[in-house]
Amino acid sequence: MNERVKELIRIGQEVVDRAQRQGAEVAEVILRDNVDLSAKIHAGAPELIEEAGSSAIGLRVIKGGRSAMTYTSDPSELGLSALVGDALELAALSEPDPFAMPPEPGLLAKSVPDLGLYDEAVGKIDAGQATTWALAAEKAARAHDPRINNTDGVSAARTAGVMALVTSGGFAQGYASTYVSLSISALADDRDGKKRIGSDWDARRFLAQMKSPEAIGIEAAKKTLAQLGAEKIPTGELPVVFHPDAGRAFLSLLFSCISGGAIYRRASYLVDQEGEEIASPLVTIVDDPLIPKAPGSRPFDGEGLPSRRTVVVEAGRLRTYLLDTYSAKKLGKVSTGSAARGVGSAPSVSPTNFHLLPGAVSPEALLAEVDRGLYVTGMMGFGFNPVTGDFSRGAEGFLIEKGRLTRPVSEVTISLGFKDFWRNIDAVANDLDPKSSYAAPTFRVKKMTVAGQS
Repeated sequence: MNERVKELIRIGQEVVDRAQRQGAEVAEVILRDNVDLSAKIHAGAPELIEEAGSSAIGLRVIKGGRSAMTYTSDPSELGLSALVGDALELAALSEPDPFAMPPEPGLLAKSVPDLGLYDEAVGKIDAGQATTWALAAEKAARAHDPRINNTDGVSAARTAGVMALVTSGGFAQGYASTYVSLSISALADDRDGKKRIGSDWDARRFLAQMKSPEAIGIEAAKKTLAQLGAEKIPTGELPVVFHPDAGRAFLSLLFSCISGGAIYRRASYLVDQEGEEIASPLVTIVDDPLIPKAPGSRPFDGEGLPSRRTVVVEAGRLRTYLLDTYSAKKLGKVSTGSAARGVGSAPSVSPTNFHLLPGAVSPEALLAEVDRGLYVTGMMGFGFNPVTGDFSRGAEGFLIEKGRLTRPVSEVTISLGFKDFWRNIDAVANDLDPKSSYAAPTFRVKKMTVAGQS
């Protein structure tokens, strides 16, 4: 893989040199090679197996304040010539944008850390192995209890690849990475004829970190069976506890409000809120691309700036927005090293490992303090307005009574404005598992409107 990274850097440097010789003032090249595999099984038989390799080269040029992007999958002499020529032709037709400039060369990363993002064992996973895992997960789910009568399919996937970034500012680095995942949804029939479905999954950069397929299948079955008999509860205001799989969705929504693009467009309720208290003192949220082996980690950002840990919310106070160079210039600030880019697009703000940091109490102790409330394991719908902060979504989970999970609950709606949601968090547990880019431990909001039976 290291040799392939070097080869991509060589090609990237050739493209940058070509673009500059033909008049580009700025040239940036991103190169990616990936080999992806996915296997899906259903009812004990393979349903879909796909394996594909892809290779792409993306170029951004800037000339006279005008920028354009082109990309190709053809690394031949003819392909690279067309890539550069097309980019310069498109740039001449575009409108000038004084903010569409690269970072200053002196800010670019001089060296990059090894974050342990590539696992040879993942790169060697073949279709047979992926299918065997999926079959094992489904078999374990169905064998756990005869009420599990079907699955909504089991998916196993892996990706292995390399990327490189070369710019006319003097940056030329790359790295290899892998990712493997397995997910299953188990089904059972409820007494009213409704289908109940429970899911479990795991995803890691390193194969040795994965839960076994059998453990994933059994956990999905348990979640399904726990939902049998689920019903609405009366409408009211209750404390709400969020399971980590449900809670991480709120981090995704918050990111959409602290992204530099949303701020300069004034499309966020958090405009002009830097330095203000926006959440409970228990809330500290970081974006950390430097966690070894984590799914969102990267040694440099999409513009060649060094990766760094950014504290976004500290003890409830909004410390910074996440910015790339473009949004930073629009706002009169400096980039937080938060740019990402695809081969056919300009840099834009993206999270890495965007986490709500854990507290000191166990999930069990957190639940034990609730006399009557709702424990949310899943949400559905898209009821969020980032401009106003209004939030409302369908939810399912369990009724909490005297500190214990009792009846399963479904078909309810939970709502609370984001301004109050984050301020009303009154407990954060210690069970953070960074298996996804957005991750949160169990946490509790002291009061939300739960709409169920009238």
